[in-house]
Amino acid sequence: MAYQSPKGTRDFFPPDLAALQHVEAAWRNASINAGFDEIEGPTFEHLNLYTVKSGDGIVNELFSFKRAGGDIDYALRPEFTPTLARMAAAKGRSLTLPTKWFGIPSHFRAERPQRGRLREFKQWNVDLLGVDNPSADAEVIATAIRALANLGLTHDDVIVRISHRDVVVSMLEKSGISTDKMQIALTLLDKREKMAPDVFAGKIKEHGFDLASFTQFDGETVVDHEELNSLQEELIAWGISEWCKFDFNIVRGLAYYTGIVFEIHESSGNERAIAGGGRYDKLIEMFGGPSMPAVGFGMGDVVLSLVLRDKGLLGDGSEFLPRPDVFVISAGGDADKQLAPTVATLRQAGLHARMTYRATRNVGKLLTEAAKTNTRFTVILGEELEQGNVVIKDMDSGDQSEIALCDIISHIKK
Repeated sequence: MAYQSPKGTRDFFPPDLAALQHVEAAWRNASINAGFDEIEGPTFEHLNLYTVKSGDGIVNELFSFKRAGGDIDYALRPEFTPTLARMAAAKGRSLTLPTKWFGIPSHFRAERPQRGRLREFKQWNVDLLGVDNPSADAEVIATAIRALANLGLTHDDVIVRISHRDVVVSMLEKSGISTDKMQIALTLLDKREKMAPDVFAGKIKEHGFDLASFTQFDGETVVDHEELNSLQEELIAWGISEWCKFDFNIVRGLAYYTGIVFEIHESSGNERAIAGGGRYDKLIEMFGGPSMPAVGFGMGDVVLSLVLRDKGLLGDGSEFLPRPDVFVISAGGDADKQLAPTVATLRQAGLHARMTYRATRNVGKLLTEAAKTNTRFTVILGEELEQGNVVIKDMDSGDQSEIALCDIISHIKK
Protein backbone atom coordinates (compact mmCIF):
# COMPACT_ATOMS: atom_id res chain seq x y z
CA MET A 1 0.00 0.00 0.00
CA ALA A 2 1.29 3.43 -0.97
CA TYR A 3 0.79 5.92 1.88
CA GLN A 4 0.26 9.61 1.16
CA SER A 5 -0.01 12.66 3.37
CA PRO A 6 -3.61 13.58 4.30
CA LYS A 7 -5.40 15.80 1.81
CA GLY A 8 -4.82 19.48 2.47
CA THR A 9 -1.51 18.94 4.27
CA ARG A 10 2.11 19.21 3.11
CA ASP A 11 5.34 17.28 3.48
CA PHE A 12 8.30 19.59 3.98
CA PHE A 13 11.51 18.20 2.51
CA PRO A 14 14.69 20.17 3.31
CA PRO A 15 14.28 22.79 0.52
CA ASP A 16 10.55 23.19 1.26
CA LEU A 17 11.21 23.69 4.96
CA ALA A 18 14.02 26.13 4.19
CA ALA A 19 11.60 28.23 2.13
CA LEU A 20 9.04 28.22 4.96
CA GLN A 21 11.72 29.14 7.49
CA HIS A 22 12.79 32.03 5.23
CA VAL A 23 9.25 33.41 5.45
CA GLU A 24 9.07 32.76 9.19
CA ALA A 25 12.38 34.58 9.70
CA ALA A 26 10.96 37.69 8.01
CA TRP A 27 7.89 37.48 10.24
CA ARG A 28 9.91 36.96 13.41
CA ASN A 29 12.42 39.73 12.64
CA ALA A 30 9.67 42.26 11.85
CA SER A 31 7.88 41.36 15.09
CA ILE A 32 10.93 41.54 17.34
CA ASN A 33 12.19 44.75 15.76
CA ALA A 34 8.78 46.30 16.47
CA GLY A 35 8.92 45.27 20.14
CA PHE A 36 6.58 42.26 20.08
CA ASP A 37 7.31 39.26 22.34
CA GLU A 38 6.72 35.72 21.09
CA ILE A 39 4.08 33.47 22.68
CA GLU A 40 2.61 30.05 21.97
CA GLY A 41 -0.43 28.12 23.14
CA PRO A 42 -1.82 24.60 22.87
CA THR A 43 -2.45 23.05 19.48
CA PHE A 44 -5.99 22.16 20.61
CA GLU A 45 -8.47 24.01 22.81
CA HIS A 46 -11.86 23.35 24.38
CA LEU A 47 -14.39 23.47 21.58
CA ASN A 48 -16.50 26.11 23.33
CA LEU A 49 -13.62 28.58 23.01
CA TYR A 50 -14.70 28.86 19.36
CA THR A 51 -18.45 28.28 19.64
CA VAL A 52 -19.01 30.82 22.44
CA LYS A 53 -18.73 33.68 19.95
CA SER A 54 -19.25 32.09 16.53
CA GLY A 55 -22.02 29.63 17.41
CA ASP A 56 -22.32 25.89 16.82
CA GLY A 57 -22.17 26.38 13.05
CA ILE A 58 -18.41 26.76 13.22
CA VAL A 59 -18.03 23.13 14.37
CA ASN A 60 -18.32 21.94 10.75
CA GLU A 61 -15.19 23.96 9.94
CA LEU A 62 -13.09 22.47 12.74
CA PHE A 63 -11.29 19.24 13.51
CA SER A 64 -13.12 18.46 16.75
CA PHE A 65 -12.87 15.37 18.93
CA LYS A 66 -13.39 13.81 22.36
CA ARG A 67 -10.71 11.96 24.27
CA ALA A 68 -11.42 8.23 24.32
CA GLY A 69 -13.76 7.63 27.24
CA GLY A 70 -14.04 11.36 27.95
CA ASP A 71 -16.98 13.72 27.74
CA ILE A 72 -15.18 17.02 26.95
CA ASP A 73 -15.14 18.37 23.39
CA TYR A 74 -11.88 19.68 21.98
CA ALA A 75 -10.88 21.21 18.65
CA LEU A 76 -7.60 21.75 16.82
CA ARG A 77 -7.11 25.50 16.66
CA PRO A 78 -8.31 27.12 13.39
CA GLU A 79 -6.96 30.54 14.42
CA PHE A 80 -4.97 32.03 17.28
CA THR A 81 -6.95 35.09 18.42
CA PRO A 82 -9.29 33.17 20.79
CA THR A 83 -6.25 31.50 22.41
CA LEU A 84 -4.55 34.86 22.79
CA ALA A 85 -7.70 36.37 24.31
CA ARG A 86 -7.96 33.45 26.74
CA MET A 87 -4.30 33.88 27.74
CA ALA A 88 -4.74 37.63 28.23
CA ALA A 89 -7.91 37.04 30.27
CA ALA A 90 -6.02 34.55 32.46
CA LYS A 91 -3.44 37.23 33.30
CA GLY A 92 -6.22 39.68 34.06
CA ARG A 93 -5.21 42.98 35.58
CA SER A 94 -1.68 41.71 36.23
CA LEU A 95 -1.02 42.07 32.50
CA THR A 96 1.27 45.03 31.85
CA LEU A 97 -0.23 47.32 29.24
CA PRO A 98 0.39 47.87 26.49
CA THR A 99 1.15 44.22 25.76
CA LYS A 100 2.63 43.34 22.37
CA TRP A 101 2.56 39.64 21.48
CA PHE A 102 3.23 37.62 18.33
CA GLY A 103 3.25 33.93 17.45
CA ILE A 104 3.83 31.65 14.46
CA PRO A 105 1.70 28.60 15.32
CA SER A 106 0.32 25.80 13.17
CA HIS A 107 -3.43 25.95 12.51
CA PHE A 108 -6.03 23.50 11.21
CA ARG A 109 -9.27 23.82 9.25
CA ALA A 110 -11.59 20.92 8.38
CA GLU A 111 -12.63 22.51 5.10
CA ARG A 112 -12.32 21.49 1.47
CA PRO A 113 -8.75 22.32 0.38
CA GLN A 114 -8.49 24.99 -2.29
CA ARG A 115 -5.72 27.04 -3.85
CA GLY A 116 -4.30 29.18 -1.07
CA ARG A 117 -6.33 27.41 1.63
CA LEU A 118 -5.13 24.14 3.17
CA ARG A 119 -6.21 22.09 6.15
CA GLU A 120 -2.90 22.64 7.96
CA PHE A 121 -0.87 25.83 7.69
CA LYS A 122 1.42 28.20 9.52
CA GLN A 123 0.10 31.63 10.46
CA TRP A 124 1.85 34.71 11.81
CA ASN A 125 -0.24 36.45 14.47
CA VAL A 126 0.54 39.94 15.78
CA ASP A 127 -1.53 41.58 18.52
CA LEU A 128 -1.28 44.85 20.45
CA LEU A 129 -3.35 45.06 23.64
CA GLY A 130 -4.17 48.09 25.75
CA VAL A 131 -4.05 51.01 23.30
CA ASP A 132 -7.40 52.50 22.32
CA ASN A 133 -6.12 54.67 19.51
CA PRO A 134 -5.67 54.31 15.72
CA SER A 135 -1.93 54.65 16.33
CA ALA A 136 -2.01 51.02 17.50
CA ASP A 137 -3.84 49.92 14.33
CA ALA A 138 -1.26 51.74 12.21
CA GLU A 139 1.67 50.21 14.09
CA VAL A 140 0.26 46.71 13.66
CA ILE A 141 -0.28 47.30 9.92
CA ALA A 142 3.24 48.77 9.64
CA THR A 143 4.66 45.60 11.22
CA ALA A 144 2.94 43.46 8.59
CA ILE A 145 4.21 45.70 5.81
CA ARG A 146 7.76 45.58 7.17
CA ALA A 147 7.81 41.79 6.90
CA LEU A 148 6.44 41.89 3.35
CA ALA A 149 9.01 44.51 2.36
CA ASN A 150 11.79 42.39 3.90
CA LEU A 151 10.63 39.54 1.65
CA GLY A 152 11.02 41.80 -1.39
CA LEU A 153 7.41 42.91 -1.98
CA THR A 154 6.53 46.55 -2.68
CA HIS A 155 3.40 48.69 -2.56
CA ASP A 156 3.01 47.90 -6.29
CA ASP A 157 2.71 44.21 -5.42
CA VAL A 158 0.32 44.30 -2.44
CA ILE A 159 -2.30 46.63 -1.03
CA VAL A 160 -3.74 46.99 2.48
CA ARG A 161 -7.51 47.44 2.15
CA ILE A 162 -8.91 49.16 5.24
CA SER A 163 -12.51 49.50 6.40
CA HIS A 164 -14.56 50.08 9.54
CA ARG A 165 -17.40 47.85 10.74
CA ASP A 166 -19.47 50.78 12.02
CA VAL A 167 -19.20 52.60 8.70
CA VAL A 168 -20.25 49.52 6.73
CA VAL A 169 -23.18 48.84 9.10
CA SER A 170 -24.31 52.45 8.80
CA MET A 171 -24.22 52.29 4.99
CA LEU A 172 -26.23 49.06 4.99
CA GLU A 173 -28.76 50.46 7.47
CA LYS A 174 -29.30 53.53 5.29
CA SER A 175 -30.00 51.21 2.35
CA GLY A 176 -32.82 49.55 4.30
CA ILE A 177 -31.25 46.44 5.82
CA SER A 178 -32.77 45.72 9.22
CA THR A 179 -30.82 45.00 12.39
CA ASP A 180 -32.00 41.38 12.58
CA LYS A 181 -30.53 40.68 9.13
CA MET A 182 -27.38 42.75 9.51
CA GLN A 183 -25.05 39.82 10.33
CA ILE A 184 -26.29 37.95 7.24
CA ALA A 185 -25.62 41.03 5.11
CA LEU A 186 -22.12 41.44 6.57
CA THR A 187 -21.33 37.78 5.94
CA LEU A 188 -22.48 38.06 2.32
CA LEU A 189 -20.44 41.21 1.77
CA ASP A 190 -17.41 39.50 3.29
CA LYS A 191 -17.76 36.57 0.85
CA ARG A 192 -18.76 38.66 -2.15
CA GLU A 193 -15.40 38.63 -3.92
CA LYS A 194 -15.15 34.84 -3.55
CA MET A 195 -18.44 34.29 -5.44
CA ALA A 196 -19.32 34.55 -9.11
CA PRO A 197 -21.58 37.60 -9.70
CA ASP A 198 -24.62 35.43 -10.53
CA VAL A 199 -24.12 33.29 -7.42
CA PHE A 200 -23.84 36.41 -5.27
CA ALA A 201 -26.98 37.90 -6.87
CA GLY A 202 -28.81 34.66 -6.10
CA LYS A 203 -27.78 34.82 -2.43
CA ILE A 204 -28.95 38.44 -2.23
CA LYS A 205 -32.34 37.50 -3.66
CA GLU A 206 -32.57 34.47 -1.38
CA HIS A 207 -32.35 36.68 1.72
CA GLY A 208 -34.68 39.36 0.35
CA PHE A 209 -32.01 42.06 -0.05
CA ASP A 210 -31.76 44.73 -2.74
CA LEU A 211 -28.61 44.34 -4.87
CA ALA A 212 -28.16 48.13 -4.73
CA SER A 213 -27.43 47.79 -1.00
CA PHE A 214 -24.19 46.06 -1.97
CA THR A 215 -23.24 47.77 -5.23
CA GLN A 216 -22.96 51.03 -3.25
CA PHE A 217 -19.56 49.72 -2.11
CA ASP A 218 -18.21 49.59 -5.66
CA GLY A 219 -15.68 52.25 -6.60
CA GLU A 220 -14.21 54.91 -4.33
CA THR A 221 -16.30 55.81 -1.29
CA VAL A 222 -15.42 58.94 0.69
CA VAL A 223 -16.44 58.79 4.35
CA ASP A 224 -15.94 61.38 7.07
CA HIS A 225 -15.29 59.24 10.14
CA GLU A 226 -13.21 60.29 13.13
CA GLU A 227 -11.35 57.01 13.61
CA LEU A 228 -10.59 56.61 9.93
CA ASN A 229 -9.46 60.23 9.64
CA SER A 230 -7.09 59.67 12.58
CA LEU A 231 -5.90 56.40 11.07
CA GLN A 232 -5.09 58.14 7.78
CA GLU A 233 -2.88 60.59 9.68
CA GLU A 234 -1.17 57.70 11.47
CA LEU A 235 -0.56 55.81 8.21
CA ILE A 236 1.20 58.89 6.87
CA ALA A 237 3.20 59.24 10.10
CA TRP A 238 4.35 55.60 9.88
CA GLY A 239 5.33 56.09 6.23
CA ILE A 240 2.98 53.40 4.89
CA SER A 241 0.10 55.38 3.39
CA GLU A 242 1.11 54.44 -0.16
CA TRP A 243 0.58 50.78 0.76
CA CYS A 244 -3.00 51.42 1.97
CA LYS A 245 -6.44 52.37 0.70
CA PHE A 246 -9.90 52.58 2.27
CA ASP A 247 -12.24 49.96 0.82
CA PHE A 248 -15.62 49.32 2.47
CA ASN A 249 -16.06 45.95 0.78
CA ILE A 250 -13.85 44.69 3.61
CA VAL A 251 -15.83 43.68 6.71
CA ARG A 252 -14.05 40.51 7.99
CA GLY A 253 -16.48 37.67 8.63
CA LEU A 254 -15.56 36.97 12.24
CA ALA A 255 -18.12 38.56 14.53
CA TYR A 256 -15.66 39.62 17.25
CA TYR A 257 -14.29 42.57 15.25
CA THR A 258 -15.52 45.89 16.65
CA GLY A 259 -14.08 48.73 14.57
CA ILE A 260 -11.28 49.16 12.06
CA VAL A 261 -10.71 46.03 9.96
CA PHE A 262 -8.25 45.38 7.15
CA GLU A 263 -7.02 42.80 4.66
CA ILE A 264 -3.80 42.63 2.68
CA HIS A 265 -4.22 41.52 -0.92
CA GLU A 266 -2.00 40.91 -3.90
CA SER A 267 -2.61 43.92 -6.16
CA SER A 268 -3.99 41.98 -9.13
CA GLY A 269 -6.59 40.30 -6.93
CA ASN A 270 -5.70 36.86 -8.30
CA GLU A 271 -5.17 35.31 -4.87
CA ARG A 272 -7.02 35.12 -1.58
CA ALA A 273 -6.15 37.65 1.12
CA ILE A 274 -2.55 37.41 2.31
CA ALA A 275 -3.54 38.65 5.77
CA GLY A 276 -6.54 39.93 7.66
CA GLY A 277 -7.19 41.57 10.98
CA GLY A 278 -8.70 44.45 12.87
CA ARG A 279 -9.81 45.72 16.24
CA TYR A 280 -11.51 43.39 18.74
CA ASP A 281 -12.01 45.53 21.84
CA LYS A 282 -14.56 43.25 23.59
CA LEU A 283 -13.13 39.78 23.04
CA ILE A 284 -10.85 39.54 26.09
CA GLU A 285 -13.67 40.75 28.34
CA MET A 286 -15.93 38.09 26.85
CA PHE A 287 -13.49 35.40 28.05
CA GLY A 288 -13.59 36.72 31.61
CA GLY A 289 -10.76 39.23 31.44
CA PRO A 290 -10.85 42.97 32.05
CA SER A 291 -12.14 45.39 29.46
CA MET A 292 -9.18 45.86 27.15
CA PRO A 293 -8.76 47.41 23.68
CA ALA A 294 -6.96 45.13 21.24
CA VAL A 295 -5.95 45.01 17.58
CA GLY A 296 -4.18 42.33 15.59
CA PHE A 297 -3.90 40.33 12.40
CA GLY A 298 -3.11 36.87 11.07
CA MET A 299 -0.99 36.16 7.96
CA GLY A 300 -0.87 32.62 6.57
CA ASP A 301 2.12 31.13 4.81
CA VAL A 302 0.18 29.47 1.97
CA VAL A 303 -1.10 32.50 0.04
CA LEU A 304 2.01 34.53 0.84
CA SER A 305 4.24 31.80 -0.62
CA LEU A 306 2.13 31.73 -3.79
CA VAL A 307 2.51 35.49 -4.18
CA LEU A 308 6.26 35.40 -3.50
CA ARG A 309 6.78 32.65 -6.08
CA ASP A 310 4.65 34.53 -8.63
CA LYS A 311 6.89 37.58 -8.13
CA GLY A 312 10.08 35.51 -8.45
CA LEU A 313 10.97 36.13 -4.80
CA LEU A 314 10.82 32.52 -3.63
CA GLY A 315 12.37 29.59 -5.45
CA ASP A 316 12.21 25.93 -4.57
CA GLY A 317 13.89 26.65 -1.23
CA SER A 318 17.31 25.26 -2.13
CA GLU A 319 18.64 28.82 -2.15
CA PHE A 320 17.91 29.02 1.58
CA LEU A 321 19.53 25.74 2.61
CA PRO A 322 22.50 26.25 4.98
CA ARG A 323 25.82 26.38 3.17
CA PRO A 324 28.51 24.05 4.56
CA ASP A 325 31.81 25.63 5.57
CA VAL A 326 33.77 22.57 4.58
CA PHE A 327 33.35 19.15 3.00
CA VAL A 328 35.96 16.50 3.77
CA ILE A 329 36.90 13.70 1.37
CA SER A 330 39.57 11.02 1.38
CA ALA A 331 41.77 9.90 -1.50
CA GLY A 332 41.96 6.45 0.11
CA GLY A 333 44.51 4.40 1.98
CA ASP A 334 45.49 5.50 5.47
CA ALA A 335 43.69 8.80 4.89
CA ASP A 336 40.33 7.05 5.44
CA LYS A 337 41.15 6.76 9.12
CA GLN A 338 41.42 10.56 9.38
CA LEU A 339 37.95 11.32 7.96
CA ALA A 340 35.99 11.07 11.22
CA PRO A 341 38.64 12.71 13.47
CA THR A 342 39.03 15.63 11.04
CA VAL A 343 35.30 16.22 10.74
CA ALA A 344 34.85 15.94 14.51
CA THR A 345 37.57 18.56 15.12
CA LEU A 346 36.00 20.94 12.61
CA ARG A 347 32.54 20.57 14.18
CA GLN A 348 33.95 21.12 17.68
CA ALA A 349 35.34 24.41 16.37
CA GLY A 350 31.82 25.51 15.43
CA LEU A 351 32.13 24.91 11.69
CA HIS A 352 29.44 23.36 9.50
CA ALA A 353 31.40 20.32 8.34
CA ARG A 354 30.23 17.45 6.15
CA MET A 355 31.96 14.36 4.79
CA THR A 356 31.55 11.79 2.06
CA TYR A 357 29.92 8.44 2.79
CA ARG A 358 30.65 7.03 -0.64
CA ALA A 359 32.88 3.98 -1.13
CA THR A 360 34.63 5.43 -4.15
CA ARG A 361 37.96 7.21 -3.69
CA ASN A 362 37.88 8.84 -7.11
CA VAL A 363 38.74 12.43 -6.14
CA GLY A 364 37.01 13.87 -9.21
CA LYS A 365 33.70 12.21 -8.35
CA LEU A 366 34.03 13.19 -4.69
CA LEU A 367 34.68 16.83 -5.63
CA THR A 368 31.48 16.73 -7.72
CA GLU A 369 29.64 15.42 -4.65
CA ALA A 370 31.11 18.23 -2.54
CA ALA A 371 30.09 20.84 -5.12
CA LYS A 372 26.46 19.68 -4.98
CA THR A 373 26.33 20.65 -1.30
CA ASN A 374 27.42 24.22 -2.19
CA THR A 375 30.28 23.98 0.31
CA ARG A 376 32.72 26.87 0.65
CA PHE A 377 35.79 24.64 0.95
CA THR A 378 36.69 21.02 0.30
CA VAL A 379 39.46 19.34 2.27
CA ILE A 380 41.17 16.43 0.51
CA LEU A 381 42.89 13.95 2.78
CA GLY A 382 45.62 12.19 0.81
CA GLU A 383 49.27 11.27 0.76
CA GLU A 384 50.15 14.77 2.03
CA LEU A 385 49.09 13.56 5.48
CA GLU A 386 52.47 11.86 5.81
CA GLN A 387 53.92 15.38 6.18
CA GLY A 388 50.99 16.51 8.32
CA ASN A 389 49.39 18.42 5.44
CA VAL A 390 46.12 18.38 3.48
CA VAL A 391 44.90 19.90 0.24
CA ILE A 392 42.15 22.52 0.62
CA LYS A 393 40.12 23.81 -2.31
CA ASP A 394 38.16 27.07 -2.42
CA MET A 395 35.00 25.98 -4.24
CA ASP A 396 34.09 29.52 -5.33
CA SER A 397 37.40 30.48 -6.93
CA GLY A 398 38.63 27.00 -7.75
CA ASP A 399 42.00 27.74 -6.12
CA GLN A 400 43.58 24.99 -4.06
CA SER A 401 46.64 24.83 -1.88
CA GLU A 402 48.45 22.58 0.53
CA ILE A 403 48.29 23.58 4.21
CA ALA A 404 49.08 22.02 7.56
CA LEU A 405 46.31 19.81 8.95
CA CYS A 406 46.31 21.86 12.17
CA ASP A 407 45.70 25.08 10.17
CA ILE A 408 42.41 24.03 8.52
CA ILE A 409 40.20 25.81 11.07
CA SER A 410 42.05 29.13 10.99
CA HIS A 411 42.23 29.00 7.18
CA ILE A 412 38.48 28.50 6.83
CA LYS A 413 37.54 31.07 9.48
CA LYS A 414 39.89 33.62 7.93
